Order: sequence, then C-alpha cells, then structure tokens
Amino acid sequence: MTLKGEQVYLRALEPSDLEFLYQLENDESIWEVSNTTTPYSKFVLKSYLENAHRDIYEVKQLRLAICVDEKIVGFIDIFDFEPKHRRAGLGIVIASEKDRGKGYASEAITLTCNYGFTHLNLHQIFANITSDNTKSIELFEKLGFQKVGEKRDWIFSEGIFKNEFIFQFIHE
Repeated sequence: MTLKGEQVYLRALEPSDLEFLYQLENDESIWEVSNTTTPYSKFVLKSYLENAHRDIYEVKQLRLAICVDEKIVGFIDIFDFEPKHRRAGLGIVIASEKDRGKGYASEAITLTCNYGFTHLNLHQIFANITSDNTKSIELFEKLGFQKVGEKRDWIFSEGIFKNEFIFQFIHE
C-alpha cells in the first residue's frame, strides 16, 4: 500500500473526522499557515467532508488524514495541483505538540511525495514556509526539498510582515 509507512498511514477523510477537523480549523495558532482569518462552523466543515471524495483532477486538491494506529494526528494536503505542468503544493499539520518530533510528519511527507510521483505523475512538489518556521524548514530540507525563492513581506500576522520561502523537490 502506497500510503502506509512504518509509523503512520494516510487515508481519505471520513465523516467521523468532523470533530478533529473542527478543532484544528478553529485553532488560531495555525491560522497563519492555513491562511485562515475566521472560524469555521461544523455545518461548513460537514459539507466539506461530504465533498472530500471529489477527484483531485476536478478540484485540484486532496486532503488526507495522518493516522497512527487508529488515531488521527494531523492532515497533509496536496493543493494547487497542475497536471499539465506536473506540479503541486504540499502542506502539513500535526495537531498536537505531543505528537510533533516523532517522525510522523517526515513519514507522511515521504508517503505523499511518493504517491504524487507514482500516481499523479508529478515532476515537482513545492512547499511555502514562513521564514521563522525553523522546524518546518529543517524538516523539508532534511527530506531533500531545496529553498528556491523568497517572497518578501508575504504573510501579515500578529501585526508584522513575514517573509515566506518557497521549497521545491524535483523528481528526476
């Protein structure tokens, strides 16, 4: 199975993920990375889950649950999927501080990249990371992503502008 590693497995979203999704999407501490500015209602998120099965070629994105045993610990997203140009963006969040630093994100990114290269015929995957997010920068660099650009004053958060780096992994 392409989406199963030693510690984590990735799966499609389920209706039972509503409470976890609600808590995560309304966690203001991650709004900066998700480009969120207002809370989500359970009604809106339930509708999102009901449509999550739609084809990546149609909606240009795919969100997968990151699971350890039977417990969901985060999400990984493929976004801005461009089949013609064979590229897509990648975003990840591990919800709880206690689940970070255990290798879950690293394995989930590796599984998702392998899925993208194998099943979506991607040539490259990119990630956007704010310049002060040193843990994510270290993670993506460790996995072979290279910093290829910087968008200055790109993210306005908590009263200040932050630069955002662009990382790419090009599949040869």
